[in-house]
Amino acid sequence: MTDFWDELRATTQARIGLGRVGDGMPTGRVLEFRLAHANARDAVHEPLDVDALTRDLVDASQLGSPVVVASQAADRAEYLRRPDLGRLPADLSGVPATGADVGFVLADGLSARALQTHGPALLAALVEALPPTMTLAPPVIATQARVGLGDHIGEALGVQTVLVLIGERPGLSVADSLGIYLTHHPRPGRADSDRNCVSNVHAPGGLPYAAAARVVSGLIAGARQLGRSGVALKDTSREAALSTPDTALS
Repeated sequence: MTDFWDELRATTQARIGLGRVGDGMPTGRVLEFRLAHANARDAVHEPLDVDALTRDLVDASQLGSPVVVASQAADRAEYLRRPDLGRLPADLSGVPATGADVGFVLADGLSARALQTHGPALLAALVEALPPTMTLAPPVIATQARVGLGDHIGEALGVQTVLVLIGERPGLSVADSLGIYLTHHPRPGRADSDRNCVSNVHAPGGLPYAAAARVVSGLIAGARQLGRSGVALKDTSREAALSTPDTALS
C-alpha cells in the first residue's frame, strides 16, 4: 500500500512522514531509528582494517605502498575522549620527504567504515582529476586521526598541498560519509579557517567520487594561484561548468 509520502521519501534520506499511532510513532519507524542509531555508534567504534586498506589503495591509485602513521591517542577510547591527541603524531620518522605538489592522508576519523568503503575509489578519482603535470606523494594512512594531523604529515612530506580524506561523524541517515580537507602549505598550527572542506562524499546518495574530485582539483588550482587556502578560496567549479560559449556572461 502506498501513501502520499512514498514518492517524497525516495528523494531524501531525511525521516519524513513518519506517521503516528496514538501519542507515539509506529513500531516500524521506532525500530528504524534505533537501527540507524546503532549503526552510527558502531561506525564510531569500528576499527580500521589497515592491511585491507593498504592492498586496496595500491590497486586503486598506482601511487605505491602507503605509509602508516598513528596519532598520540593510544586507542579508540582515548581518541574519543581526547581530540587534541588525535591531532598530534606519535612518530613521523617513516614519512618520506617527497617535495611533491600534492599529498594524500587517508584518516579513519570518526568513521573508519567510511574510509574503508570509499577511500580507495575516491583516491583513484582524485588522482585521475588532477593535472598530469602535478607530482603526487605516496598516500599516508593515519589511524586515530583528526584533521589537524594532516598538517604534521603534510609538512613531513614536504608537499605544497595536502588532502585529508577522513571519515565524518556518523549521523542517523549516513554512517559512512567521507570528507576531504584541503590545506595549502600545511604546517602545524594551521587553523580550520586555513582549510577548505568538501563533505558528504559517499555512494549512493552522497556526492559522487568524480564530482568531489573535480571540485578538489579546482580548489587546488585556485590555491596555487592565490597562494593560500581557506576562507579566501572559493569553489568555482560549478561556475566553470556553466560558462560555455552559449551561456557565458559578457
